[in-house]
Amino acid sequence: MIITIAHGRHDHLARQRRLIGRSSALVDHHVVVAMDDPVLLEQLQPTPKTSVIAIPADPMGLPLAAARNVGAESAMTLGAELMIFLDVDCLPSEGLVAAYRDAARDAMTADSLLCGPVAYLPPPGSDGYDLGRLAEFAPHPGRPVPVDGECQTGGDPRLFWSLSFALRPRTWRRIGGFDEAFVGYGAEDTDFGFTADAAGIGLTWVGGATAYHQWHPSESPPVRHLDDILRNGRIFARRWGWWPMEGWLEAFQARGLIHWDDTRETYVRTAADLDDDRTLSGHR
Repeated sequence: MIITIAHGRHDHLARQRRLIGRSSALVDHHVVVAMDDPVLLEQLQPTPKTSVIAIPADPMGLPLAAARNVGAESAMTLGAELMIFLDVDCLPSEGLVAAYRDAARDAMTADSLLCGPVAYLPPPGSDGYDLGRLAEFAPHPGRPVPVDGECQTGGDPRLFWSLSFALRPRTWRRIGGFDEAFVGYGAEDTDFGFTADAAGIGLTWVGGATAYHQWHPSESPPVRHLDDILRNGRIFARRWGWWPMEGWLEAFQARGLIHWDDTRETYVRTAADLDDDRTLSGHR
């Protein structure tokens, strides 16, 4: 069962759904969680093989963690034996579902947090992507890329990403889902990876479970997400003792947007400090 959370990027979702239909292994259901997206609700109607769930916006940003939790609960209610999370930007390779399924059936990796390689696509041409040639694009070199049919266990939880991952419901329950204290951009997936690791659940990289990330405009560093990154970074640092998203923080410092406050032992805005004491309990 595939779970996709979405806000906008309807063309990306349409391509994703097209390729889900070409999967070499049967996908019995697709759960789509629309985050504050009434247009998507109008465009994508529920069917026997598609559930569409609406959740409202959070005043602080997109509720990414909460949306994944809602999607997982829906999938488990529908009887999912394996939950594959695929971001709305990601296109599944023909063998992605089968590779995740086989890893989840293998006694050595059945209770792992499963991740597949992701290749980043260039901007599409005037005719869009040639969906039959996606395999020509190499996966991101910053993560392990096992050969097809191989599983690489003992992965670094710092490298977990939520673009494409899979796990069995019992593994999800052991982790406790995503922490809903994280709202907006950043850190909720790294927290999930470390929470899994703390629960004794290893990270396994699955060869052949390749996804292709569709291009979209992006900002580097993501200044529009500065408040989210600081808020979520603080929550993460209080819990785990170090700050995630170091590259973005260094870039913000270089631009003079933030600085380290020795008194409060935290990063703060240079112009206006964020004073966010949001509870750290959240959803575990």
